[in-house]
Amino acid sequence: MSLTHDDIVSLPKVLLHDHLDGGLRPSTLIELAAEIDHELPSTDPDELATIFVNNANSGDLVRYLEAFAHTTAVMQTEDNLRRVAREAVIDLAADGVIYAELRYAPEQHVAGGLELQQVVEAVQAGIQEGVGEAAEAGRTIRAGALLDAMRHLDRSDEIAALAIVNRDRCCVGFDIAGPEAGFPASNHAAAFTALRAAHMPVTIHAGEAAGADSVDDALFQGARRIGHGARIHEDIEGFGTDEPELGLIARHALDQQIPLELCPTSNLHTAAATSIEDHPIHSLRDLGFAVTINTDNRLVSGVSMSGEFAALVEAGWTKDDLLEATLSAAWGAFLPYEERGDLAELILEGFGVDL
Repeated sequence: MSLTHDDIVSLPKVLLHDHLDGGLRPSTLIELAAEIDHELPSTDPDELATIFVNNANSGDLVRYLEAFAHTTAVMQTEDNLRRVAREAVIDLAADGVIYAELRYAPEQHVAGGLELQQVVEAVQAGIQEGVGEAAEAGRTIRAGALLDAMRHLDRSDEIAALAIVNRDRCCVGFDIAGPEAGFPASNHAAAFTALRAAHMPVTIHAGEAAGADSVDDALFQGARRIGHGARIHEDIEGFGTDEPELGLIARHALDQQIPLELCPTSNLHTAAATSIEDHPIHSLRDLGFAVTINTDNRLVSGVSMSGEFAALVEAGWTKDDLLEATLSAAWGAFLPYEERGDLAELILEGFGVDL
């Protein structure tokens, strides 16, 4: 049976990789930019969204990153951070997401004078408001925050400590983001040592702009999940054939069922894949890897979880394939074991599986 748009929207979804500064509503960005006299490429919401997507799909990294200069510019006050977080949760809930981990880099939101802790508290307040408003609309969603440190900068120790201090309030884990090539995870070994000592969950961007060696480095630093990980296939000889030979990195990720936070459309925009049809996610799924489906940057790439589901269905995925990936995401969530089990039950019920 083919899945309609309404079918796909109604399916429960788990989102592990979504950047807060990459998912603003165009109308909100325009409104907040006007308040601070920040110039945007357009003040028409539809046109602005189209410009960002065209830039993302241009193959020009400078044009791709242009959107983030605009979004972070308006995310420098407590009120604006709270609003962006609230709207993100509401939008995700409307798209059928029942669990989300929203990631952001606190160090990118202090230009207006906020302290790092104030940034964290403002985002958390917005998340809570969004959960409440979604509930009023009859939609159930749970959301947590992942704190990013920028891998090309030097505040990872500070951000790691911030995540640890706030783990029982709002923060479910830690990540490093930013340019992979030339900035390995091992540059932040001290932060990862502190995180391991505190048993703080860690995911690391790897295998997107850099190859399988970056995945190896991330795993060595203690990553429980890999942000993207599409290029792990470079450690598989004969990938996509009937007789693939897995290298040590790929074998470890497969055997330990390390979740790969794949973002199909975004991976095309960053050249980690060439098309949805040829995306590594299909063969990685067939080999048994713990593939998950994510948005990365909803505004910048013009995507939604339902849209990513639909694109994969168009490329041949079945409802069972979507269920398997969603369950992989649930079991990979940075939640206590019992709560992951509860989440998995909700997913099975939502997919119509008799328990």
